[in-house]
Amino acid sequence: MSFPSAQLARFTAGLRFSNIPDAVLRRTEDLMLDCLASEVAGAGARPVQAIGRFCESMGPAQGRSEDLVNRRGTSPLFAAMANAAAAHMVEQDDVHNGSVFHPAAVVFPPAIAMAQSLGRSGTELLTACVAGYEAGIRVGEFLGRPHYRIFHTTGTAGAIAAGVAVGHLLRLDEAAMLNAIGSAGTQAAGLWEFLRDGADSKQLHTAKAAANGLTAACLAAEGFTGARQILEGPQGMAAGMSQDADPARLVDGLGTRWTVLETSFKFHASCRHTHPAADALLLLMQTHDLRMADIIHVEALVHQGAIDVLGPVTHPRTVHQSKFSMGTVLGLIAQRGQAGLADFDEALDDTAIADFRERVHMVLDPEVDQAYPQRWLGKVRVQTRDGRQLDARVDEPRGDPGNTLSRPEIEDKVLRLGGYRAAATRAELDALIARVWRIADEPAVGNFILPAPAAA
Repeated sequence: MSFPSAQLARFTAGLRFSNIPDAVLRRTEDLMLDCLASEVAGAGARPVQAIGRFCESMGPAQGRSEDLVNRRGTSPLFAAMANAAAAHMVEQDDVHNGSVFHPAAVVFPPAIAMAQSLGRSGTELLTACVAGYEAGIRVGEFLGRPHYRIFHTTGTAGAIAAGVAVGHLLRLDEAAMLNAIGSAGTQAAGLWEFLRDGADSKQLHTAKAAANGLTAACLAAEGFTGARQILEGPQGMAAGMSQDADPARLVDGLGTRWTVLETSFKFHASCRHTHPAADALLLLMQTHDLRMADIIHVEALVHQGAIDVLGPVTHPRTVHQSKFSMGTVLGLIAQRGQAGLADFDEALDDTAIADFRERVHMVLDPEVDQAYPQRWLGKVRVQTRDGRQLDARVDEPRGDPGNTLSRPEIEDKVLRLGGYRAAATRAELDALIARVWRIADEPAVGNFILPAPAAA
């Protein structure tokens, strides 16, 4: 078998810990900790709690997989579903620029849940997560920009990423991994229409992608077959979900180009499309010593993807929807110099933020659009009350690989996420950090937050 899907299955099924460069493994640990902290911070949100109650009512009363939403042990399926919903709630999980895809939320929850259930080692977990990242990101790149205009790539490519990660933990061979990809792909879904209503669907996208990928892998382990070319086939994902899919992207640099290293951390607690402009506005205000009251108009010079995703949100009605409002995010930057979790809680009813939001407009910029999605340039143009027109740009937003977070900065972010609405105690967060930093030495992956499950 030499078609792209088969090559992707062969690479991911055959990936071994010894094949992975040390820098990739260390970055995977960084991303794992970042994701687990996002799960902790998002666990108490109303949409996540609703999914959590569903998982609790439908799942077993106990199990070896850690459900951080309900704070109990359960089956891998329902732990993956609940935790994946939580991971994507507070808009602090990672993003890969080129695929416009949030891999952490759909890779770590199902992989950790299955590793805990099977008693797999930390090295096996890390290897499986790398496999999930490498597959999911390439699928996102393959589906391309037209796909993202309608489909939430984290929900679609995410099912493949989850299936591959879990499939690796199940030790699927190449043929079975291809079946897992086929069954995951046929379940792929996630539409952006929810943004217009401020609906809860985004959490369902990651919850179902994680659960569907896990299901696909487990079925493949039972000999269940899936479409061999669900990605590039004439009636596959690309045929129905894309206009410019390039199958070569599915196998680009397998084993030499490690996409884990290209993945960015999110600094602001908002949609990633707002971050470049937010960083540019912050730079401009610091450079010219401006205050919120000094600004009468802001043009955010953006790529088309930002307009497609953020454009429908004109008057946010929920805290989560406000994270997709360019005006709200830039208002927080102007008012507070930051856009953190607690800032959004307070912004929804803030009349000064609402007034500033009306002064912000997105404008399609040819340079920014041409660079996207490989590079997310930040450019703003500001008119001040004293008649000046000021411009600023940022070539790499905070958290991008060339402007990344150090481990102490990641640890600080974990403490901020865990402290949000007292989601976790300091002792729990300190233990979580220590646990992830030594995950490669774990003979069997156990709980990260909850007490160790009782011996069987």
